[in-house]
Amino acid sequence: MPWDEAAAPTLTSHAAHTPLPSQRTVPGSSVLEYETRGIWVVAARGAYDMDSITPLADALRSAAQKHPKVILDASGITFADSAFLNLLILTHQAATLRVVAPSPQVRRLCEITGVDSLLQIRDTVDDAARS
Repeated sequence: MPWDEAAAPTLTSHAAHTPLPSQRTVPGSSVLEYETRGIWVVAARGAYDMDSITPLADALRSAAQKHPKVILDASGITFADSAFLNLLILTHQAATLRVVAPSPQVRRLCEITGVDSLLQIRDTVDDAARS
C-alpha cells in the first residue's frame, strides 16, 4: 500500500510537549521529531488508528525519505491497530527502522501479528542509535 493510502485525514491530539530548540513538533498532533547522533527520531504519543495515523505517517514518510535510519520512540503510544502496523512495515521498507520502548499493548500487537520478527525493537533511543 502506498504511503498516501496508509493514513486517514484526521488526528486527535493526546499530549502536549514543549520541544527543545533543536526539535520540531508536527502541528496539531502528538508527534515530536528531533535528531540525535545524526539519526532522526520520531516520538509518538497517544492512540493511533485509521482516523488518527496521518501526522505520524507524514512524519515517518518524511524521515524515511531524508534519513537512512529512523527511530520511532513508541513509549507514549497508548493504542495501535492495523493502520499503525501497516505504517511500521512501510517505514521498515523505506529505511532502517528501530522501534523504541513500545508499550505492552503495542508490543503484544507486534507479537501476535509477527511484526516483532520483522522489526528491530530496542529499549532506549540510545540503544537504537547504536544498533
